[in-house]
Amino acid sequence: MNLPQAFIERTRQLLGETTYASFEEALGIETPVSIRPNRTKTDKPVVGEAVPWASSVGFYLESRPTFTFDPLFHAGCYYVQEASSMFVERVLREYVHESVVMLDLCAAPGGKSTLCRSVLPEGSLLVANEVMRNRSQILAENLIKWGHPEVVVTNNDPADFTDLTHLFDVILTDVPCSGEGMFRKDPVAVDEWSVENVDICWKRQRRILTDIWPSLKPGGFLIYSTCTFNSEEDEDNVAWIAKELGADILQVPVEEAWGITGNLTGGDFPVYRFLPHKTKGEGFFLAVLRKHADVLEETPKRFKPFKCSDKKKKGKDAKQPLQVPREAKTWLGEADAYQLTVKDTSIVAFPKAHEEAYAMLQQQLKVIHAGITLGEMKGKDLIPHHSLAMSTALADEVFPKAELTYEQAIAYLRKEGLILDADVPRGYVLVTYQQVPLGFVKNIGNRANNLYPQEWRIRSGYLPEEVVCVF
Repeated sequence: MNLPQAFIERTRQLLGETTYASFEEALGIETPVSIRPNRTKTDKPVVGEAVPWASSVGFYLESRPTFTFDPLFHAGCYYVQEASSMFVERVLREYVHESVVMLDLCAAPGGKSTLCRSVLPEGSLLVANEVMRNRSQILAENLIKWGHPEVVVTNNDPADFTDLTHLFDVILTDVPCSGEGMFRKDPVAVDEWSVENVDICWKRQRRILTDIWPSLKPGGFLIYSTCTFNSEEDEDNVAWIAKELGADILQVPVEEAWGITGNLTGGDFPVYRFLPHKTKGEGFFLAVLRKHADVLEETPKRFKPFKCSDKKKKGKDAKQPLQVPREAKTWLGEADAYQLTVKDTSIVAFPKAHEEAYAMLQQQLKVIHAGITLGEMKGKDLIPHHSLAMSTALADEVFPKAELTYEQAIAYLRKEGLILDADVPRGYVLVTYQQVPLGFVKNIGNRANNLYPQEWRIRSGYLPEEVVCVF
């Protein structure tokens, strides 16, 4: 690997001559792929070594599966996530023991969001945000596939959260950084690195933290992380948060055998560094802070409850608002726990327990997904939505099911037409693979119209000679 000379000099100074030699050698060694199974969808065992700091959720695999051609990957039965970043699980288990409202600020593509959603206590609400529009769509896709209904996906700049005063109990800021920890898996990160970019990054990170700080409750937790090695973006920023914004830096219990490195700047506060010559994973940095409980801030803003009627046109030309069809409620296993509303032509179910927070989010942010999209209304028809098929809140036996072979499942995921067995009823059918829902079709007898989202389809037209799946 052809590392920039300035990076070599800076990192050698940070680590020391001997340690740097081991560090640089490790950058040439590929790390194993790691995954997290979604235990709300499958209890199948994973053949692989447990990730030590996330032993309850993460596994290293012996070889790289052909994820694109594994139907259970598309069904949300597991997520492919870099092992070092799974350390967030350790933090949440240490400090979050009751239901919370949590923000994952820089969330795309969704690895940490799906991890948080799996670990957070039931009754918690996760808000996952991404500032880049195209990446926010990928984030929404991955969280929809994960299937948990207590989720909101937004597409906003960090400054848009400033007025949501004291809304969040926990904020995860995996801030945009210079990406030094990604050098061995992303050659572009090496090419784009410069001292000037490091300088831009740490200043931008402080701006982001300043913007979102008012939205964190006094006594709330900030999880600060980067995928870089330099001290400006890591220890220096953590010290700045504690001093300038007002927070205590907290400790997370770790075992020596895990090889996690502490503070490299001589500071006496705890941080957690994942260095490639000591841990089996990519470069990662994390610190946990608790906001001072006595911080003086403005009184939280009050938002009026959001109603669809607030923006209705008036006069004789105004269209009558669409009503939620009665059958939509029957599609949920615990329908009374949800508020059903019409958004344009979509029927959305959102947990009643979080109505107040949802009202604030709707009025302040650009929400691109929330709860469960149950269906789309077209004329008198209500077409079940893919979000419902992926959701763990889908009622059992409400739709007839058709189990697909592997070949049929791949055809379905390519959005090709299917021919189902003659005994499958006509109408909307939930197709499954290994008893796990893949999505909906409309069976019209001689064929089944494929309702899989066009933008999510497998685009590759070939099938590998050997398909290796996780389970």
